Amino acid sequence: MDHTQKEDEGTQGWDALNAALGALYPAQEPRHFGTAIPYTLGGQDPLDGISVYWAETPRPHWHYVTYGFSELYGKQSDDLADSGYGFELTFRLAAAPGQGADDAPPVWPMNLLQNLARYVFSSGNVLEAGHHLDANGPIALDSETVLRHLALIEDPQLPPRDTANGRVRFLQVVGLSDDEMAAVRRWSTHGVLQALEAGMPLWITDLARGSLLADASVAAQVAAGSAREGSTTGTLFIETLGWEVQDDTVELVLGAGQVPGILELLPLRLGHGRALTLVDRERSWRFEPGEEDHVEVDQDAARCVLSPASLQAIREHLHAERGSYPLPGGRLRIRVEPTELRDAQGHVLRTIG
Repeated sequence: MDHTQKEDEGTQGWDALNAALGALYPAQEPRHFGTAIPYTLGGQDPLDGISVYWAETPRPHWHYVTYGFSELYGKQSDDLADSGYGFELTFRLAAAPGQGADDAPPVWPMNLLQNLARYVFSSGNVLEAGHHLDANGPIALDSETVLRHLALIEDPQLPPRDTANGRVRFLQVVGLSDDEMAAVRRWSTHGVLQALEAGMPLWITDLARGSLLADASVAAQVAAGSAREGSTTGTLFIETLGWEVQDDTVELVLGAGQVPGILELLPLRLGHGRALTLVDRERSWRFEPGEEDHVEVDQDAARCVLSPASLQAIREHLHAERGSYPLPGGRLRIRVEPTELRDAQGHVLRTIG
């Protein structure tokens, strides 16, 4: 659909987003960064654009808001409840020292949000509050930040909005460190972010900060929540996921970079009687607890029941190193392949495993 067709349909979805942001920033004209070539015409950026606002409180920061996950123009989908995917993403970035409203906002968060859009548009997987992703490196390339993960929570200043095209939620992307994300996996995104909020008001991402779990009282609060409630992380988004059937054996293929997170989460889910689903752009693999091992696979989805013995074998023998790791009984083995961390141009920065 070209822009002329879109204009003919009206801009009711776009206007609804503008109204939501106008209520929050009534005296401010946003800086809007549009997409030169529409995605439907071969462009690389799925989103129609991103608006950036300046906020002074609770600390000076930039507030990025996407336009394009929801239906911005006329209603196209048959889902009357939700507009498009049903959400837009936001991101709050702490201003650098000396930075003010008249300065240009950093560009890298827009690239980050477009990358998330590419994942959603190519896979069809809908993001929700509570989801989290491994960035496989610093969330801002070429920076020394300890923030290497992303978590999603409802934007605290933008409540869900009903529009003529359906409901839209505003999901805020938050940068987290390795140990903070480990805490999320052990407990929940909402629980950990609530515990961190005192040191990260409005969940503003600050590239220069250290881990907030260095505060012993915060760490104790998080540990108590995990012990009390267990892990609520049922889905883990990963880059490398595949499987092959050879005779009576199914070989699960994982990237070395994702193995530590899987090892951490499996016992916290299966050990409490809960399933864990691994998802990439095209496939899903669901681990379930059970008394006997069982594997069912088709082209796009797989179900794997693990006995306590097999779960223990994975915990003891699987490593984030290239190799093949058979499980007891011979029905399943796991092949680990190296994970290559690349920059925006596709150059390999580092290899894990």
